[in-house]
Amino acid sequence: MNTSSTPTALGSMQLCFYGAGSMAEAIVRGLIGQGLTAPTNIGMLNRQNAERLTELSERYGVVTAGTDAAKQDMIRNADVIFLAPKPKDAAGVLEQLRDVLSPNQLIVSVIAGLSIRTIEQLLGRPMAIVRTMPNTSSTIGLGATGISYSESVTAEQRALSEAMFQAVGLTTVVEEPLLDVVTGVSGSGPAYIYYMMESMIAAGVKLGLTVDAARDLTVQTVLGAAEMVRTTGEQPADLRRKVTSPNGTTQAAIETLDAHEFSTGIERAVARAAERAGELGADIERSALK
Repeated sequence: MNTSSTPTALGSMQLCFYGAGSMAEAIVRGLIGQGLTAPTNIGMLNRQNAERLTELSERYGVVTAGTDAAKQDMIRNADVIFLAPKPKDAAGVLEQLRDVLSPNQLIVSVIAGLSIRTIEQLLGRPMAIVRTMPNTSSTIGLGATGISYSESVTAEQRALSEAMFQAVGLTTVVEEPLLDVVTGVSGSGPAYIYYMMESMIAAGVKLGLTVDAARDLTVQTVLGAAEMVRTTGEQPADLRRKVTSPNGTTQAAIETLDAHEFSTGIERAVARAAERAGELGADIERSALK
């Protein structure tokens, strides 16, 4: 299988999402929206929230499973299984899957911090495991996903997994230890930008703009700045310097941000998110493997 044939191959496969939270929904919406597969090829289940499954079924046309028997059938019949439970539920989910999975299935994990080694230990054997760290911008096809592979993943399965996540944005293959850093930069990253936008809008309103005007100007500014970096290929630092005239308004603003250690705060936030991802994985491992 080559990359160009992957969408066709994916369209004939059964996908199963164990977990029906916002990340699972983002991936499902992206896969359907990009035409990689039909909603009827996607199964979704969770531990106990039947209302959530009904909502997703009505919204996207996916197949859902409510009873234990239906869940086991859905898992057994799947070619690709996405592990997307809450981190605190991950160990229990993997133990439930242990006797249901077959060697030819591909496992795609979106569980923050949970290592491939721990997943294999909980499943009781090596398997083809793709560990990923996507973000919720996948919902609109602008996601950023870090990907690592277990030794059992074939070249065809690599192509398949990358095609799935490229359908919802950009992918970057990294060594597994760096996935925690990916979590800090892009996994949690959208929230940093939203937080900054909140502050920009609030400042505009405080200084006299209407809420709509402040929001529209902020959204377009962030959109334009990101597109400038993408289309010009220039470094953000170089673009910043180009718009920072000596003794001008932008310089005054940047100096104020520096006075409040803006850059240091962002660096510490990314590092702390990466650290927390590792902590979550360690917590799961300790509770599951003791």
